[in-house]
Amino acid sequence: MFHILGAKDMAGEGLVFHAMDPLAYALLLIGPAALIWRRRAPIPVLLITLAASIGFATIAAPRWVFLVAPLVACWNAVKQGRGRPAFLASVAGYVAYAVVTVVISSELGLAPETRPGLRTLVVLAVALLLSLFLGGAARAQSEHMAEVMKARAERARAKEEQERRQASEERLRMARELHDVLGHHLSLISVQAGVGLHLMDNQPEQAREALTAIKTASAEALREVRAVLGVLRPEEEAAPRQPTLGLDRLDELTGSAGLPVTTTRTGLPRPLPAELDRAAFRIVQEALTNVRKHAGPDAKAEVSVDYAPDGLRLSIRNDGEVGSPGESEGSGIAGMRERAVALGGSLQAGPLPNGGFLVTVSLPVAGSAAQEGGAREGGAREGGVQEGGAREDGAREGGVQEGGAREDGARKGGARAGGAREGGESA
Repeated sequence: MFHILGAKDMAGEGLVFHAMDPLAYALLLIGPAALIWRRRAPIPVLLITLAASIGFATIAAPRWVFLVAPLVACWNAVKQGRGRPAFLASVAGYVAYAVVTVVISSELGLAPETRPGLRTLVVLAVALLLSLFLGGAARAQSEHMAEVMKARAERARAKEEQERRQASEERLRMARELHDVLGHHLSLISVQAGVGLHLMDNQPEQAREALTAIKTASAEALREVRAVLGVLRPEEEAAPRQPTLGLDRLDELTGSAGLPVTTTRTGLPRPLPAELDRAAFRIVQEALTNVRKHAGPDAKAEVSVDYAPDGLRLSIRNDGEVGSPGESEGSGIAGMRERAVALGGSLQAGPLPNGGFLVTVSLPVAGSAAQEGGAREGGAREGGVQEGGAREDGAREGGVQEGGAREDGARKGGARAGGAREGGESA
């Protein structure tokens, strides 16, 4: 566009000493058209644009309008990493232009007006050198941006790997807790079944077989759980001996958090499923740990526990410092979110507009409540079976005692009758 419009203006001013025929337009369009392939072949494109501009320079006065394509090609070649070939090609084109338009212009029969002055040659040399410099600067900037993008991608990959590792560690810790819970309850079942089997030797054979099956199944389940999950606990780590973790120990947790913590409870407190109670405690524990690590020494925290009808809602807020946007999600948030999602809940965490950080958690309890109701119904059934067995034992025991009393009475009566007969015979 610059070449065509500039050449038309020059022709109107009488600065083009040749008719604007197809040959002149071809010399003007060859250079811009060659720029289409500047990324694939930067040096050949540079040579073509230089040749086309020198060709048009032999029929027109020296002007900058037909030098746009060579300057763009020179800049592009350096940006593509072909700085040395581009410099040599530019020097060769500059020398060729000077020789054609100055040294042998008379022999070629060129118009005197096509001959450039010293000022024009100096400006042309500076323009070529500036194009080379800008191309090098553009290449350096692109390399810097590539390094920045590579570093960002590496950081993102490292963060993703860290979150994946944290999720794996959290799953491992949850599996350990599952191992402890199942090991305790299955052991209890096995002990109770053995005691029942020992105390009910006089029961029917079916009761014996049922208790034997319970004991065998519970022991087998316990062995399988230990075989599958036992490898998850390192050998040097002892089994936990502290009470079960839950929100009933929240005051103990906040009291030993190492910073001022205000606890607020709303709603009607009620027993929660063990896994949900333990997960809520762990989430609050991890959130307070993050506050102590990242919010500064003067930070204060507020813990809110809301016993909603359909679930449990937690809120952990602090007024401390907040890191950079890339660091706003602490290292423990991935684990906390993993716990919440595993129970069908959700977790949101982020900085507050007026400073500080907020973690909100929503944990549903509908499914767990149904399971708790089933457990209560099973306990009731078990109690009914035990009560019925006790009644049956009492009835049998009473029957035996009553039969024994009757038998003793009969024997005593028989002895008395025998004594009377013996007395009659003696008389």
